[in-house]
Amino acid sequence: MVLPQRHRLRGRGVFDYLYRQGRAHNRGPLLLRVVPPKPELLKPELRPGAQDFRFAVVISTKVSKRAVVRNRLRRLFHDAFTQWALQGAQGTASQLASRAHWLLLSLRPEAVQVDPHDLLREWWVLMQQAGLSNDGVPQSGPE
Repeated sequence: MVLPQRHRLRGRGVFDYLYRQGRAHNRGPLLLRVVPPKPELLKPELRPGAQDFRFAVVISTKVSKRAVVRNRLRRLFHDAFTQWALQGAQGTASQLASRAHWLLLSLRPEAVQVDPHDLLREWWVLMQQAGLSNDGVPQSGPE
């Protein structure tokens, strides 16, 4: 599943803001940066949904030289984020809207050696550490 447009982060200014101001949460091969939204950094046509949760995954060629591997990992986390966002939309949409954040997930080189299910488990723990999810680690993983 492709990450919906309204949940994507893009643009140099947005990423500079995430790297400078983001609160970092480390766990194994993952690093999650979390910041409150700053709509003025987005292009005007993207601002209407600026209070939504937005997400980006950064995977350097140090993780894998093969684009297929990097894209597979990126899609894994895009799917997990989309499922998480949909769960929030069904359950506590007003609560999530009041504390929306922008998220940047970076993968370290050792991530390619970790099982995808374990990577997702680590990601859910990071989300809990960041205070963005208070439910348990989901049982479903990549298919």
